[in-house]
Amino acid sequence: MANSKAIKNRIKSVKSTKKITKAMELVAASKMKRAISSTLASRLYAEYSWEVLTSIAKNVEEITHPLFIEREKKDAKQNVLLILITSNRGLCGAYNSQIIKKVLTLLKTGDKDTNIDIIAIGKKGDMMMRRLGKKIIASFVEIPDNISLVDIIPISKLAIDEYSSGAYDKVLMAYTDFVSILSQKPNIKQIIPISKSGLKDLITNLANITHEQGVETAGKKINYLLEGEKDILIGSLAEKLTRMQIYQMFLESNASEQSNRMIAMKNANEAAGEMVDDLTLMFNKARQAGITREISEISAGMVSLN
Repeated sequence: MANSKAIKNRIKSVKSTKKITKAMELVAASKMKRAISSTLASRLYAEYSWEVLTSIAKNVEEITHPLFIEREKKDAKQNVLLILITSNRGLCGAYNSQIIKKVLTLLKTGDKDTNIDIIAIGKKGDMMMRRLGKKIIASFVEIPDNISLVDIIPISKLAIDEYSSGAYDKVLMAYTDFVSILSQKPNIKQIIPISKSGLKDLITNLANITHEQGVETAGKKINYLLEGEKDILIGSLAEKLTRMQIYQMFLESNASEQSNRMIAMKNANEAAGEMVDDLTLMFNKARQAGITREISEISAGMVSLN
């Protein structure tokens, strides 16, 4: 009976765990839907910015603003700033391990003459980079799940200021692309300097998005006249473009995290259900064995009395 009691207590414990994982699955599903909605809503910005970017792209080769110019290595050494997006909590499947593995590959295969410093977003990435002895110039662990463009202004400003001051020759961002609920892809992308080819690709992607949304852009081409300092205007646009890119990467990562957490909790919930079934079967077998043993003892006692 002691064994049956232990199994019964374990069944009770697993059922309690199952309630927790089920609740976490529902919360993650709700957050995931909100994150995906925010990602789709940001396409409205792409619709209005497409006209301006198309006009500027006509003279993209003439852009001389520093944020668009590739820098040469100084003293045979290049300083790189990497913004790493991870989560503050675990229980989200392979979300953190995949992007950290991608960064570790970059660190191992990188040029010996390249120095990489980190801006850590989330406690998991911060802990790993500190464990590796990497220099962390800033750490942001209070980013809300329902992130807005205002929340990433300090991060984008820090990255732009560090690059503009000449402290770094390149700014990279490690994030997770949201492909679908079952598929996410870790990615490392250069955000500063903004490559001219990347700008053209971005404009093409924005055009495709507007056409997918049923927006007719053929008759909306406008030739903009730039008055005043052209570099100032291009610089302002570059900063807004960089900020929007960072914001989009945060949305992608957030959707990826919540989908990973939902799948992980769903799998844990199903595993807990299977464990309850197995433990219930073990409990019934143990109880049946105990009843059989008691009957056998009673029968043996009756035989001995006779």
